[in-house]
Amino acid sequence: MGRLDGKVAIITGGARGLGEADARVFVREGARVILTDVDAEAGAAVAAELGSAARFYRHDVRDEAQWIALMTDVRGREGRLDVLVNNAGVVRPSTPETIELDDLQFTLDVSVYGTIWGCKHAIPLMREGGCGSIINLSSITAVQGHPRSAAYTAAKGAIDAYSRSVAVYCAQLGLPIRCNALLPDRIDTPMVRSMAVATSTMDAALADNGPALGENAHGQVGDVANLALFLASDESAFISGQSFVIDNTSSITKGAVPPKLVRKFGQSTT
Repeated sequence: MGRLDGKVAIITGGARGLGEADARVFVREGARVILTDVDAEAGAAVAAELGSAARFYRHDVRDEAQWIALMTDVRGREGRLDVLVNNAGVVRPSTPETIELDDLQFTLDVSVYGTIWGCKHAIPLMREGGCGSIINLSSITAVQGHPRSAAYTAAKGAIDAYSRSVAVYCAQLGLPIRCNALLPDRIDTPMVRSMAVATSTMDAALADNGPALGENAHGQVGDVANLALFLASDESAFISGQSFVIDNTSSITKGAVPPKLVRKFGQSTT
């Protein structure tokens, strides 16, 4: 028996990175997954590799009308929705002094509005099915800040706060729908790599902590996907309105964590 047997999940931004990792883990654990993205070629390739338990839906999360169409499609073809992972996000480097309106608006449209529309239109379908889990991707920047990702930090802070609003709303209405936020840091994904190249903010960390992004100084996509799996499953039925930091103590320690202290996924430190 899989931990998500019988469940239907939507994962936005599912063509690569954390969204792709979530899709792979969810399918492995028995879920029927609809992965969405604006990159139709990459998204369709992932869905095809995952087989009959997954399908791709081209979807721009900024557009509320596309959310309505997606939910109509899922209602008609699947008959229910149990899990929504609002994973889609973008980053455009900027500081509080150099932030530009176009970059700010684009970041907020994808990350914040995309999450808000997702929650808005998932709740009614989850209500029909009698249960649901919404998992919103925030970031460690929501609590720690980032000097060269001003727009991204603002967006992720909003997502973290909004997740609690959704959780309280559902709980006070007596709806069996939960909402939690994930706040990862330094996970090896294409977006994090592009951010590092664009801003060079990770150069010192890379020099101190290891020769390449994604080795033992940085988390892996599975570190996030396995927590998403727990929150998507019935094992977390009494957990809602929480912010889960995934950062190997970086938010509570000064400086970067030395690589010899970082546990590789599935291995001990000894």
